[in-house]
Amino acid sequence: MKSLFENDTLKEIRTRLDTLSETSEKQWGKMTAGQMAHHCQLPLNVMLEKENYNLKPNWFAKVFFKKAMYSDKLWKKNLPTMKQFKETTERDLTTEKQKLQQLLDEFETQRERTDWKAHPSFGELTKEQWGKMQYKHLDHHLRQFNV
Repeated sequence: MKSLFENDTLKEIRTRLDTLSETSEKQWGKMTAGQMAHHCQLPLNVMLEKENYNLKPNWFAKVFFKKAMYSDKLWKKNLPTMKQFKETTERDLTTEKQKLQQLLDEFETQRERTDWKAHPSFGELTKEQWGKMQYKHLDHHLRQFNV
């Protein structure tokens, strides 16, 4: 499984994000490309400790979903989204892509960090798990728009 902490993987995500456009063909789901670019910022904000979105410890998530966050198996299309991460507001794709790229810049500065705070819902995660989880989420949504 790739990790966003790997140089080549981060570069891949940036390149794919750059190709995302309003004409990118949606493969599943309800979000527009702009909404998806905004939605993808939220888990990065949690990891970077900018926001916790009122996420609470969740035994169900820890037991049944935590391993899926960083396993090699692709996520299924149309998985349910936590209510705090649902995106219904219309978003400008250019603006949201810029914000997401800025978060990726900040993420990149955290490569040497070793003191990661527990995820508000999933609990303790290693640096490796954080990096894989962030990659998997971004990959899932970029595949959603065929990029």
